[in-house]
Amino acid sequence: MKLNIIDHPFHYEMEKLSRIFFPDDVTVFHEANESGNYITTKRIKRENGDIIYVRAVYFSKVSERECFVALCDGFDAACERKMAQLLFSALSELTGYVPPWGILTGVRPAKLMTGRVSQLGEKGALEYFENELSVSEEKARLALTVAENEAPIIKRSGENSFSLYISIPFCPTRCSYCSFVSHSNEQAKKLIPQYVDKLCEEISLTGEIIGGLGLKLETVYYGGGTPTTLSAGQYERISSALAESFDLSTVSEYTVEAGRPDTVTDEKLKALKKSGCTRISVNPQTFNDSVLEQIGRKHTSAQTLKAMELARENGFDNINMDLIAGLPTDTLESFNNTLDTALSLSPESITVHTLSKKRASSISTEHLETNDAELVGKMLSSAGEKLTAGDYAPYYMYRQSKCLGNFENVGWAKKGFECLYNVYMMEECHTVIALGAGGVSKLKSPRGNEIERVFNFKYPYEYINKFQEIIKRKEQITEFYSKIRKG
Repeated sequence: MKLNIIDHPFHYEMEKLSRIFFPDDVTVFHEANESGNYITTKRIKRENGDIIYVRAVYFSKVSERECFVALCDGFDAACERKMAQLLFSALSELTGYVPPWGILTGVRPAKLMTGRVSQLGEKGALEYFENELSVSEEKARLALTVAENEAPIIKRSGENSFSLYISIPFCPTRCSYCSFVSHSNEQAKKLIPQYVDKLCEEISLTGEIIGGLGLKLETVYYGGGTPTTLSAGQYERISSALAESFDLSTVSEYTVEAGRPDTVTDEKLKALKKSGCTRISVNPQTFNDSVLEQIGRKHTSAQTLKAMELARENGFDNINMDLIAGLPTDTLESFNNTLDTALSLSPESITVHTLSKKRASSISTEHLETNDAELVGKMLSSAGEKLTAGDYAPYYMYRQSKCLGNFENVGWAKKGFECLYNVYMMEECHTVIALGAGGVSKLKSPRGNEIERVFNFKYPYEYINKFQEIIKRKEQITEFYSKIRKG
């Protein structure tokens, strides 16, 4: 599908919207290329406003829209929104698919809903989502429910609050849907000892900086990759460095992603428990073994059941499980079986992701067949019904580019077991200091929306070889807080 961008600066939003309907087939042109299948978006200047014009041709079917936007405050934003509305209407007509999130392409719909509720009230916010953004009633109400459930968590964050993210970018194998900065053990095992050394050094040096700023640590989150790829001894080294460098007495939540069930052992769980870890994730993604094989997860459903049993035996009473809707070869029946199996294990939270076809994942590079948007929508609706019936409530949500059907990822939890870190990070409540390869620290002004980012190098070998540059960049933390406090 050709996308013609004519005389307007709304390239980014029009391309993202077009890719909802044609995820693997959009080529952008900045001059008219109207042969075969194409979309033309045009802004025509007039004295007292602009004409917004959209024409889409798809296998001999034609849909054409235009309207006039009068000069007003926020004129460019009004033109962009109107062009998105016309494009959404035209492509829905041509394809027969009406994406439930409408023209909304943002990552944080609940954050947008919170802002609209404060301006317009609940009724007005829902009407804005449905009428101005073409969001379905179901998704608008989901955004409102998430916004309501995360509000008390957001209030817990104070002016001097911060969280820590610790990156362990190693996995036993690479899943076919993965585009994260992670390395399979087969390729990168030799780097792990050096990586642990440098990570402990970064923890120590960062702890000294934070200690001088008077900040209060709220949550700790080990992500990856798969942190339990490390040996128990390697994890203990990192957790000891953390305890020596930071005041953990104020920590409300300490999470470690034990994501791959085949990495969960009794010895590692004991090491996690000893370190003060209060929350873990054991992530089956699916309980269909043939789907697991298809996506490169080198474990079985039986290993997930065993990992959960071990975790309970070791006293873990706050466990999350991740599931994915839309995996290759998964069906509605097998996805419902996954939901039922997960619910039978009664984890404290279940996060339901929508498969995202990231460009760097092997699902995209090898052109593996995935489920269509209609089926994914049915999977997510079924998840919502079953989880609600099981006394889980949606408490956080985010959206990614290239999600099948432009759907969402939602965290569901039993009351009192919501993941604080997920909300603090997604809603940008306070500073998050990220340590390790691929880490991006987000420094948040305590009395405003200003955010500055401090980047670590992406890959473990870069992190090790350019470590002194990473340490130098840590000076930005002190500079940021000095500037904010003077201001």
